[in-house]
Amino acid sequence: MSRSRQPPLVTGISPNEGIPWTKVTIRGENLGTGPTDLIGLTICGHNCLLTAEWMSPSKIVCRVGQAKNDKGDIIVTTKSGGRGTSTVSFKLLKPEKIGILDQSAVWVDEMNYYDMRTDRNKGIPPLSLRPSNPLGIEIENKFPQKDLEMLFPGMSADFTSENFSASWYLIENHSTTSFEQLKTAVTNLKRQASKKSEGSLAYVKGGLSTFFEAQDALSAIHQKLEADGTEKVEGSMTQKLENVLNRASNTADTLFQEVLGRKDKADSTRNALNVLQRFKFLFNLPLNIERNIQKGDYDVVINDYEKAKSLFGKTEVQVFKKYYAEVETRIEALRELLLDKLLETPSTLHDQKRYIRYLSDLHAPGDPAWQCIGAQHRWILQLMHSCREGYVHGLQGTPGLHSPMIDLDNDVRPSVLGHLSQTASLTRGSSFQSIRDDTWRYKTPHRVAFVEKLTKLVLSQLPNFWKLWISYVNGSLFSETAERSGQIERSKNVRHRQNDFKKMIQEVMHCLVKLVRGALLPLSISEGGARQHGGWEGKSELSGQWLAHVIQTMRLTYESLTALEIPNDMLQTIQDLILDLRVRCVMVTLQHTAEEIKRLAEKEDWIVDNEGLTSLPCQFEQCIVRSLQSLKGVLECKPGEASVFQQPKTQEEVCQLSIHIMQIFVHCLEQLSAKPDADVDTAHLSMDVSSPDLFGSIHEDISLTSEQRLLIVLSNCCYLERHTFLNIAEHFEKHNFQGIEKITQVSMASLKELDQRLFENYIELKADPIVGSLEPGIYAGYFDWKDCLPPTGVRNYLKEALVNIIAVHAEVFTISKELVPRVLSKVVEAVSEELSRLMQCVSSFSKNGALQARLEICALRDTVAVHLTSESKSSFKQALEALPQLSSGADKKLLEELLNKFKSSMHLQLTCFQAAAPPMMKT
Repeated sequence: MSRSRQPPLVTGISPNEGIPWTKVTIRGENLGTGPTDLIGLTICGHNCLLTAEWMSPSKIVCRVGQAKNDKGDIIVTTKSGGRGTSTVSFKLLKPEKIGILDQSAVWVDEMNYYDMRTDRNKGIPPLSLRPSNPLGIEIENKFPQKDLEMLFPGMSADFTSENFSASWYLIENHSTTSFEQLKTAVTNLKRQASKKSEGSLAYVKGGLSTFFEAQDALSAIHQKLEADGTEKVEGSMTQKLENVLNRASNTADTLFQEVLGRKDKADSTRNALNVLQRFKFLFNLPLNIERNIQKGDYDVVINDYEKAKSLFGKTEVQVFKKYYAEVETRIEALRELLLDKLLETPSTLHDQKRYIRYLSDLHAPGDPAWQCIGAQHRWILQLMHSCREGYVHGLQGTPGLHSPMIDLDNDVRPSVLGHLSQTASLTRGSSFQSIRDDTWRYKTPHRVAFVEKLTKLVLSQLPNFWKLWISYVNGSLFSETAERSGQIERSKNVRHRQNDFKKMIQEVMHCLVKLVRGALLPLSISEGGARQHGGWEGKSELSGQWLAHVIQTMRLTYESLTALEIPNDMLQTIQDLILDLRVRCVMVTLQHTAEEIKRLAEKEDWIVDNEGLTSLPCQFEQCIVRSLQSLKGVLECKPGEASVFQQPKTQEEVCQLSIHIMQIFVHCLEQLSAKPDADVDTAHLSMDVSSPDLFGSIHEDISLTSEQRLLIVLSNCCYLERHTFLNIAEHFEKHNFQGIEKITQVSMASLKELDQRLFENYIELKADPIVGSLEPGIYAGYFDWKDCLPPTGVRNYLKEALVNIIAVHAEVFTISKELVPRVLSKVVEAVSEELSRLMQCVSSFSKNGALQARLEICALRDTVAVHLTSESKSSFKQALEALPQLSSGADKKLLEELLNKFKSSMHLQLTCFQAAAPPMMKT
């Protein structure tokens, strides 16, 4: 057979895949000249010529039959062109098994009939019409069941079970399936889901072509019969066909009525179960809410409620509305429970934030966060007043001086209590009795412990209170959804409530300050405030050390509150309190120092060192230095603090107290100098044996005389004037005291006045007896200047006066070498003045009398020449001028010989007058 045309060529097929009996359209070139020219058509190796319908040389319509190959070419064979080729292929899909009750648009091949009774898959419910292979791909060798049960305890491979495990199912049935096949399975699942959602519409769409074909066939038959006129024949074919179809339909309904009835009942039951299964979340939600509330899983409750609200909040289904109303009832109870927990005190900041966020998510009415802030504010104030009441009641039930140690709840904050107790001996020295020192270290005054506890309480509560407000302002208390929905409303609330919160903070600060003032500065609050914040009547004034400790506590409190970034204007009251406490601490410390100095006189041991000093000036200076050292931290200005001395009134009071302290010590010296001999305990006295100058003049068994005490006090006064008072002024200046010049001036004046008075008393005690012995000694034995023998030497009265002067020298030298020139100068002035007076009172002298008088005056003058002053020199000059002048050289020679003889005979006694004089002292 000759070929007059080109071989057929298939260039397209639509669709390009499908199950057997799928109707396809083949397009190409040279597909035949007519239906008779088409002699062969194979798709995937299956002959489809029986169903082929030639449309044109480029189009053929047919149905795909059963084939062994899953994919193959489309081969067209014609008489005119022979066997053709194909540039496209067709993929044959495995048909889905159709149940006996499934709808189908085409005739079902009985070979593919799916019998539920022969299916051996375990776990399939008898009413389930699902396919045994939901993925639509071939099931591989199954995995051992026991191993899977061990891997997935409590799970199941049945996808209708609540415990269905997809991993189990895939491992059991598709452990060796390729990834491409699994992707195909996903596509099948999506197709099944879409079919199930579309329902009958999908069935109609799937069989639409079949309906059209049936309609076309019936129309063609109808037209043929009309053309042939057979409709006029009795018992037309269409009528008979209709009758046959009706009888077949009735017979089918009769056969399947029971089965269809059971199917409808099963469908209704299944639908009910599906509803229960699908909406079991809502039906179980009330019970789940109660259980989760009892367990405290509020997050789970809120998430479930949000989900239920989004799904059923606006439902019109009565059953859903009923159950949703039950959910709302339990959520309202949860709101009340959370609000009660939120307002419950005490509570941590974490819990407060958590409850506020819960209430925000539950859309609780009002403003729970602000309610929490208000409750926390009231709680802090209540705690502060309860703290005061507890300590006041404890004070009333406990003896004042034996208050128990206060439990500070293991406060780990750095405290100065430990430092005070460790340095108590150094800080107080020997100022107080040792027994008192021991008890002082271990007893905390009630009011100090109260301030410690009160500030600790505030610092434990206020930071969380402040952080809660900050979180309220920046919106971090609320969840993201609640923040977005209520941001505008909350911003209005924040602006409106800023002043209210500021008043709350100020109220807490004022309460803290008033409670501390009521305990430590009761005079600084009003009478009404004293009743509310006081109650500490009858307690003695705190010492300066404890006030300094309280100041340190308040400073730490202020620093801690400042670290929270609380505005300074809210903390100004604390700064004012700290300033008042600092001023009070300075005053009390100076007052206690004054009391301590009053008792220094009791500690005078009269032990003199090499410089003629006792320990009293050193003790006085040490007392002042310790006092100022204890005030160092108080006087130091921390950041933001004002100077203690900024107020003129404070400056004046501190200046007067400082002057008072100096004058008290001057008064102590005066008391010591005037103390009767019987009141001086000298059983413990001894001199400094290391000094070679103290040659045993005073022994331990000899009591000090009033003159010796005067000398010791005078020596101390000199040292105070030259050193101690100036050192103290430097210490005052170092600690920024004001009015130092006034303090030094007034103190020096008092000291000089005492020194002068004591010096005059001592001179009076020592010089008067010597002066008084001159006149009787001169005229002893009825001596007469007019009628006397030639002089043979210095008479005894003058020697006796010199011995007395030497005794004074020895007494003063024993106490203080520096006082010797000052004392002897005054004694010599008194003696020379008296001698001048006596010489001037003589009416006339004989030659021998004049020589005798000149001898004695010159002997005294030359002996005490080291201690002569202008006044004593003048007195000696006047005495000599009252004598007749020596006329002959023999008299002068005799006078010189007698003077040399006197000095030679009393050389040992006069040695004390030959030492080099130290610098002149004031007189």
